[in-house]
Amino acid sequence: MDTQVADTLLGSLLDGRYRIRGRVARGGMATVYTATDERLERTVAVKIIHPTQAPEARGRTAGFMARFTDEAKTIARLTHPNVVAVYDQGTHGGLPYLVMEYVRGRTLRDVLAERRRLNPDEALAIMEQMLAAIAAAHRAGLVHRDVKPENVLVAEAPTGGVANLVDSVVKVADFGLARAVEASAEEEDGNQLMATVAYVAPELVTDGHADPRTDVYSAGIVLFEMLTGRVPYDGDRPVDVAWQHVDRDVPAPSTLVPALPKALDDLVARATRRDPGARPTDAGALLAEVQVARDDLGNPNTHTAVLRPVGDETSAVAQPTMVVAAVHPAARPAWARLPEGGQQRPRRRRAAPESDLGARFAALRTRLMGSQRGRLSIAAAVVALGLLAALGGWWVGVGRYTVAPELVSLSKAEAQAQADRAGFTLVYAEPRYDEKTPRDSVVAQDPVSAAKILKGGTITLTLSLGPERFPVPDVVGKEFELAEVDLTGAKLLVVKGTPRYDDNLPAGVVLETNPKVGAEVKPGTKITLILSKGRAPISVPNLLGKNVNEARATLAQLGLVPVETYKDSDKPKDEILGQSPANGAGVEKGAQVRLEVSKGPAQVIMPRVVDLPCPQAKQQLESQGFPVTVQFNPNGIVRFQNPPENSPVPPATPVTIGCL
Repeated sequence: MDTQVADTLLGSLLDGRYRIRGRVARGGMATVYTATDERLERTVAVKIIHPTQAPEARGRTAGFMARFTDEAKTIARLTHPNVVAVYDQGTHGGLPYLVMEYVRGRTLRDVLAERRRLNPDEALAIMEQMLAAIAAAHRAGLVHRDVKPENVLVAEAPTGGVANLVDSVVKVADFGLARAVEASAEEEDGNQLMATVAYVAPELVTDGHADPRTDVYSAGIVLFEMLTGRVPYDGDRPVDVAWQHVDRDVPAPSTLVPALPKALDDLVARATRRDPGARPTDAGALLAEVQVARDDLGNPNTHTAVLRPVGDETSAVAQPTMVVAAVHPAARPAWARLPEGGQQRPRRRRAAPESDLGARFAALRTRLMGSQRGRLSIAAAVVALGLLAALGGWWVGVGRYTVAPELVSLSKAEAQAQADRAGFTLVYAEPRYDEKTPRDSVVAQDPVSAAKILKGGTITLTLSLGPERFPVPDVVGKEFELAEVDLTGAKLLVVKGTPRYDDNLPAGVVLETNPKVGAEVKPGTKITLILSKGRAPISVPNLLGKNVNEARATLAQLGLVPVETYKDSDKPKDEILGQSPANGAGVEKGAQVRLEVSKGPAQVIMPRVVDLPCPQAKQQLESQGFPVTVQFNPNGIVRFQNPPENSPVPPATPVTIGCL
């Protein structure tokens, strides 16, 4: 338990100017004190780095003090009603310190501990002022990196304490200090995750990168907690919580509080998308969406103007210690105003006595109401004020907005031309592949078409890279494990087909792929790999020139099955003309061996020679290749022939003729 009795800094004078009066809070990197600025006679807050965080204690380089001073100068220039101001910096006893605006209020964490969760009006009112402060930092090139309820101060409303948070003033603290601490820690320990894991953006977990969209994500988690009373993820170890931001989408708040409007679910989803390119570009862009959501919910209590984002992405880290003090319930706190001279001006002005002011007001009222002209003047003034209020309300709620054009499916040039005609500025997110949208056409836009957008605002377009296609890698001849690595690395799915024997490749090596090597496929396509079983156990014998019956017997002995086809040939009938597989090929038992078998020479039709003179018949038959045998009278007339006329016979078949 902290006690101020043991604190040796109490009562100390820093830099001959700041008298330490009391301790407010102690955080992981620094302790916060209240102090009196004896030069300007005002109360300030002093944040002093812990001795364990000092450069000497951790062996950091001399550059720590330079970075600390640079950060103090940068944050001192960040002047905004919703930012805790920094006045001065220095060292005391070798420990760096910052002098800051002393704020009177409670942290948002204290409010949530008491209320558990807030209604939508209150949550959006607080979110607007938070984002206004963070947007100012983004325009100045700063990234907070540790947005969370502990770093948000809420002043009690003068009309009703914390019960009416819509009228409260909100300030964001801890810009800048932790950035110098983190930079030195990186020199010693390497890149560290300095943000609070319950609110950390995925890109900080995976690669340590931070830009304005990192703060947008954390602000979305804070909005989720204000609406639901809890953070989206928890775990036994901080690292488990951090990686849930990387692996899971933030659930819709209405899944925990069913009565919440869908507009709030959409707002949280937009701010907490895991892809930074899908979020609003900075706090100013998210602020515009929050204001639109408040308008859509019919809430008239909109106090914060839209702040345009600036695309500088300089990183900064904040630390978790808050400056808090009890708030006086009678009036709005002094820190609701800008810090310059806010507490000194009343001392230089002498207020008129209350009775004198009352008498003057009564006299003025009597003078105006005593004449018709005065009454008409008052009525005209009331009407004019009403018209101005109506016009201002219309402008704030409706007049400054228009609707976003439909740019999806247009080419980049067409979208630019349409945006130019409507007065919008286009920025481009990381392009992505799309199966249906041609290359360099718009596949998505933010805000979506017909959504409310400030006139002259910025629209973020995502262009298509076209369908994602690439050739199947050549893995033939590789072992299965290596082929699988190549294919999965190309975003393809690998399945095994039925293996088969191969005489050339050893077992386990890829024989072929389906689809074939070089075929154009899309990511996720299944590639079937046919693997070799090695050389088959049976060698096919040489059957060429053998009789088909001999070939059948040989194959039967080896357990192989002949499959015969017959064709005309000059070779003798039933002689083996060809075989597949070839002689010596490896096959397994039961494999088919295809045989080409000769049907013998093609047959011819025996001509008629009966009734012809025997010499003429012999000459005719021999001219057609038939050997002729003449019986009886060689000079007679042919009375019979064998083979008979018109019978099919092989070429060169012997013919016998009988002549009488």
